[in-house]
This record gives sequence, C-alpha cells and structure tokens, in this order.
Amino acid sequence: MKPKSKILIIAGSDSSGGAGIQADIKTVTALGSYAMTAITAVTIQNTTGVKSIVPINFKEISNQIEFTSFDIKPDAIKIGMLHSEKVINSVIKSLDLIKVQKIILDPVMVAKGGSKLIDDKAVLLLKKKLMKKVSLITPNIPEAEILTGVHIKTKEDMILAANKLIKFGAKNIFIKGGHLKSKFVEDIFVSKKELKIIKNKRISTSNTHGTGCTLSSAIATFFSCGKSLKKSCELATKYVNNSIKDNLDYGKGHGPINHLSSIKIKKLI
Repeated sequence: MKPKSKILIIAGSDSSGGAGIQADIKTVTALGSYAMTAITAVTIQNTTGVKSIVPINFKEISNQIEFTSFDIKPDAIKIGMLHSEKVINSVIKSLDLIKVQKIILDPVMVAKGGSKLIDDKAVLLLKKKLMKKVSLITPNIPEAEILTGVHIKTKEDMILAANKLIKFGAKNIFIKGGHLKSKFVEDIFVSKKELKIIKNKRISTSNTHGTGCTLSSAIATFFSCGKSLKKSCELATKYVNNSIKDNLDYGKGHGPINHLSSIKIKKLI
C-alpha cells in the first residue's frame, strides 16, 4: 500500500513510546500516511512520569523543518510540544517559509503525570501569534483553562472557552472533554459558523498515555487526505477510542494505547 499523504510532525520525543513523536509516527503510519519529523525536545520518561527534558536548539528545530520540507513537501503539519519563546518564534518563521496550509496544533503544556512541559512566556506567545496561524487547535480541558482563564466544569464551560479562543484569533477549536468526570466523554468542535458535540461512552482504563498526541496526529492525517476538519475530528476520535479499548496495560503507570488498532493483517494461509 502506498501512503495517502505526507505529514510533518513538530514535537518532542517520548522514550517510553506512548506519546510525543513516537505516538505521532505510529498514528500517521497506521492510518496510511507518511510521517516526517522535527524533534523539539528529548524527554526521558516512562508510564509513571517525566524524569527530565533535554531541549533541542531552536535553530536546529528550524533546520529540521525547512530542510525536510523543501525536499518532501508536507500535505499537513502536526505541532506538539514547543517549550520556549525562541522555539515558538523559530517555528513560526519556518512555517512562513514552507507555506503549508493545513496545520493542527496540540498545545501540549502538562504531561499526564502533572509535569509542566512549557514556560509561561511561551504560553503567551503561543496564544498571541501561533494560534492564529493554524487550522485547528486541540487543547484538553486543563490546557483550555490555561489559554482562556475559564474554569471548566461543564460542557457549557467548554463551549464558552472555545468561543473565547475564536475571539482570540483561532480559526477552529476542538476541546477534549476527557478530564470531566462523567459517564460519557463529550468533545467540542467549534468554528465561527459551527458547533459539533462528539459524545462517546467513557472507557474505564488508566491506560491512556499519549491520547492527545495521537488524536491531533490522526486529525492531521485525515485532514491531509481531503476530509473536512469536523469529519477529521470525528474519525480521529473513533480511532483513538478503538485504540484505548484494547487496554494494552504496559508499564506501572498510565500505559499507552494501541496505535495498531486500525491495522488488519490478512492471514496468508
């Protein structure tokens, strides 16, 4: 099978393989596309948490983006962890040079175990400049609270936060509702003209490491293949839920999901 599209992933790595660049590559590949990368940081972590973070120099991040893209032009870009002002500014300059239209931003700020992955000045710059340049941002509830100042306790609060982000200049928002304690998980897609609530029954498991990275990469992949943003969010949510259902149970903390859930191998015999 030939890849359907080409995706450039700009994000940090995860040594445990469940999140970050590793999860992104697995997702893009499992959904039938070709993954390229620009690594922003090397994280030393496992399912129990982050031990340390080694940032990559901002100039080398730009070099990765530009040198790769001028050779193999991406159909879409997924952006994950950007840990400093210099990194965000360099990424913005590189995006202006390579001129890719379809960009999904996952504003990664806090690791599953609670470790902070981005500083306050970088959050402000992301909000003021980068957010306006992308097709869609995919914050979870804690990230949406940081970006908007809205204390989110209900679905209505999620919609309020999404509309605030639209007023700040974001084009489209997909807020993930997994942090709210309820029988069903409701994710909210909001644009200037549209509101869509995607409702799914909550899956009882602690093995959800990398769901945010996986979701945003899945959205980028479907979007790159010609699906609308709303449809891409729906299909990506379905893929993530199927991957959670397999309940891999690897590690002693928040285990990874099964990125191979979309692949069916026919027996030769």
